[in-house]
Amino acid sequence: MRRVFLLALLALALPIAASADIILTNQFGSVSVSSAGIVVGASQYSQLMTWDGYSAAPHGNLGHVRFATGNLATGSLATGGTFNGGGFFKVTGLGAWVNTATGGVCGTGCSLFSGSFVGPVYLTLISPPSSLSKVFTLSGAITGTLYDGRSATGTTSQTLFSTNAQWSNGVGHIRVGTSNLTVPEPGTLGLLGTGLVGIAGMFRRKLIGA
Repeated sequence: MRRVFLLALLALALPIAASADIILTNQFGSVSVSSAGIVVGASQYSQLMTWDGYSAAPHGNLGHVRFATGNLATGSLATGGTFNGGGFFKVTGLGAWVNTATGGVCGTGCSLFSGSFVGPVYLTLISPPSSLSKVFTLSGAITGTLYDGRSATGTTSQTLFSTNAQWSNGVGHIRVGTSNLTVPEPGTLGLLGTGLVGIAGMFRRKLIGA
């Protein structure tokens, strides 16, 4: 009976253990700030620096990151607030590394991830209100589709900075951003889990009939 229980537990755990995380980072890029939303890449894209273990060479980049939130829902642009979801979040890979990273699906350039924000997006002031410059974190949940059609969900946290004068004119910059995308397990592993449940059932019937 104990063997049956362990097999069933393993079968149930497989789909959870089979999920994978893709971590990406970005930096630089312009930020357009208004009550209509925060847009990155309006005039200058944020450079993609790492993607799932691939890293840009010094003074280089792997592609670019663009995103936009929904409109301001609560709070203020000066001290922080909450933006609505929606908008978009897009990661584009450029260069020969993309072909290797995607197994030839994308060639040397394609959309690695295309999605949008889910739920509220938080703009949090982390510098003292009296300082000569402003530093914020922009964080929220994202969902979308990878280059191979798989669905992915995750979170992003972007550090934004600007002088007070620039920010009041709706201009900022990205210091660094980190995003984490979780990809569900392939269907084959789900089938394997189902098969193990079946094997557990067979063992149980044999033990009962013995």
